[in-house]
Amino acid sequence: MSNYLEDSDVCRSLFKRINTEKFDSEEDFVKTLTVKEIEVLNEVIKEEIDYANQEQDLKRANELNEVYELLF
Repeated sequence: MSNYLEDSDVCRSLFKRINTEKFDSEEDFVKTLTVKEIEVLNEVIKEEIDYANQEQDLKRANELNEVYELLF
């Protein structure tokens, strides 16, 4: 999220929530998202999965993919 803070109020809000609120799981976090937050996060995660794959960071790509799947 930190890579997108300058460009998006939604990303800034999500970043703040992630760092200040406690969630027991990714699923608990996703359940609190608005439709707009899901839309933005969907685009950000897709870009980050592509980047992780390019860098051959399979662990990160898999973690991001798990969150991506929870969005729907």
